[in-house]
Amino acid sequence: MIAKLIPLHYYILLILFCGLSQNALAQKEDAFNKIRTLPEKLQSLSFGDIKPGGWLKEQVEQNLAGFTGHLDSLAPSLIVEDEIYGRGRLSNKIKHKDVGALGDAGDWQAQFLWWNSESQSNWWDGYIRSAILTGNQQDLQKIRKHIQYILSTQDANGYLGIYDQDLRYKFDNENGELWAKTTLLRGLLAWYEAYKDKTLLTAIERAVQNVMDNYPVNASHPFYSIKLDVGGLSHGLAFTDVLENLYRITKKHSYLAYAFFLYKDFSEQKLNEDAQLKKLLDTSLLLKGHGVHTYEHLRSVAAAYYASANPQLKLALNNFLYKIKLTTSASGGPVGDEWIGGKKADATSRGYEYCSLQELMNSYTDLLTKSGGSNYADKAEKLFFNAAQGSRDPDESCIAYLKSDNSYYMTGGLNGDTTVKNQTRYTYSPVHQEAAVCCVPNAGRIAPYYIQSMWLKNRNDIVAALLGPCILNTIFNGKRISIKEKTNYPYSYTIDFEISADNATFGLRIRKPSWVKKFSVSEDYKEEDGFIIINKKWNGNEIIKIQFFPEVKVEQDNNGENYFTYGALVLAHPIESITDTTKTFSLPGFYNLKYSPKNLVIYQYAKNEVIQTDKEKLVFKTSLINPVTRHEEEVSLQPMGQTILRQVTFKWP
Repeated sequence: MIAKLIPLHYYILLILFCGLSQNALAQKEDAFNKIRTLPEKLQSLSFGDIKPGGWLKEQVEQNLAGFTGHLDSLAPSLIVEDEIYGRGRLSNKIKHKDVGALGDAGDWQAQFLWWNSESQSNWWDGYIRSAILTGNQQDLQKIRKHIQYILSTQDANGYLGIYDQDLRYKFDNENGELWAKTTLLRGLLAWYEAYKDKTLLTAIERAVQNVMDNYPVNASHPFYSIKLDVGGLSHGLAFTDVLENLYRITKKHSYLAYAFFLYKDFSEQKLNEDAQLKKLLDTSLLLKGHGVHTYEHLRSVAAAYYASANPQLKLALNNFLYKIKLTTSASGGPVGDEWIGGKKADATSRGYEYCSLQELMNSYTDLLTKSGGSNYADKAEKLFFNAAQGSRDPDESCIAYLKSDNSYYMTGGLNGDTTVKNQTRYTYSPVHQEAAVCCVPNAGRIAPYYIQSMWLKNRNDIVAALLGPCILNTIFNGKRISIKEKTNYPYSYTIDFEISADNATFGLRIRKPSWVKKFSVSEDYKEEDGFIIINKKWNGNEIIKIQFFPEVKVEQDNNGENYFTYGALVLAHPIESITDTTKTFSLPGFYNLKYSPKNLVIYQYAKNEVIQTDKEKLVFKTSLINPVTRHEEEVSLQPMGQTILRQVTFKWP
């Protein structure tokens, strides 16, 4: 009787809902069904084909003369003395190891003591790449000896890693098996790409095959853990970096299939990690995890999608990018200090870790290569030019472990917080050994990784994807091509492309940044998907001149606070500071530094004109409201990458 009272259209809706629900469940169950492999829209060039010029070259050279070139001398107990890949491999006999960080005393399980592998191999990765880019023979010879040593540690079965026989591949908890291999092999692959050492490539492939043999596809669980909170184990998902790079070199599809399997197993385990499929499909869940895990895992989700073309993984990838947008500050920096904690970005109350800057920028350039989307290049440039440069000390060889957009104090805690007495992350150091020697190695990686993606290619085009001073030398469709990109971008906006080729027909595809509204090109061109394209036969030496015309813009961050941009740069009001040298290293010229403000005024926004007062140094002035006096005061603005203490965002009064 009751059923007769229900209108027919309700039955129809109920049937449709049930059908949709069943379809959604079926799609969820099918999320790890491979449909096909998606080709990448753009292809990377071999590492070393692109060399930095101008300010980028100066920065890489400064790093080599500073913390990147000397970290082994600044922290020898962690970087040199612990032969964790060789004689110091971890076994059940080892109960303690100096990993640099301040922590509770006591015996630890040996499988947990992987930290030094990360410090060492991420440092070597940045050091190897920086030496290749500069061609410093002393550094290159040192690296050759290191690579020979690493190859001497490889077992007969191909194993390269940090665990002895009693531990390897036998974990049910936290471990660094895949992570130690990831950080090691990324650097070795860069060396292979630059010098085409087939012996090295064979060793790398044998090491990867050893992993695939011991963690067989769909017959093992490399990410199983009895505990939800893991560090090295979750980092190990980044092994997909190695697999994808090997696929690009060898074209062996087994590497992509294994990357797909790793993400599947990672998603099926009980872990406190943001990038698991079920969590990504739920848009109501904000990111909570350890920032660097979350942002590096973006590449692994992308790898799984491109290995399978599964629509559920595409949805997960898009949801992931949406969630990351909520955690991104005005400078492009992704918050996580060190945990994201289910909170959105905030210019004053949230910080970002230098490790996260490197990993998210790398994820953006990976997505740029995969999708060809110029929007990912915009994101990578914003992060590198602003958050990353703004976390380097502009005068000394040291970096901030944690940094916030609005940085009023760099004295240990976030903006002067003293709750944790031994907090040192919000200071500048060439090592940061009191916290963890992870951010300094990544500070040595970020410029080489940016440079590697400055030029890409497709079947018909050479692509200027990330802009800045550099020199490209490569073979394209059988022709030797040389392109000098002469510019001071993003500190000036004129770019000369000097092309040298011999009867080579190709398209020169130059990214037009999203902020550009007005520009000029010295050659006939067309626009397509955010790129300026010049198609022609190139012969001899030719010059293409491009001029972008930036303007100061007022933009708003996720919280509605105002900030100023000029082209690719985020501007900041610099705050004069007092320097406190808290440690002088035995190696001359290296210090731990704290900074406190001389006179802190946190200004409020006033809708006043911004005037450029120094075109060469990019200094601007405007008037803002002093909340104490309630009067407008003239203040200066400059690129945030040139500042230490600063105010980037300004609230309405």
